[in-house]
Amino acid sequence: MANDVATPTFQEALKQDKAQFDDCTPCRLVGSATFVGLGAFTYLSGHSQLNAQEAVIRQSKSVFGMASRRAALTSTSAVFVGLGVYRWFA
Repeated sequence: MANDVATPTFQEALKQDKAQFDDCTPCRLVGSATFVGLGAFTYLSGHSQLNAQEAVIRQSKSVFGMASRRAALTSTSAVFVGLGVYRWFA
């Protein structure tokens, strides 16, 4: 027959995919450092800008107060750092 190629099992297909898409250590290092650095930068610059604009934000009587803005910045930073850790180990 013309279709003599055997279909790989699920485990064999996973092995082939892992071998094809496995990253080198420098790639993981650069990706991890980028995400961790982005998280640190977001945290530091975001909180410094919030502190600088605190009076203006409070006067605006916005629905989003200082606590929710700080929580959003901290959460975003934590997600970036988490992505960096995931990038290193996954």
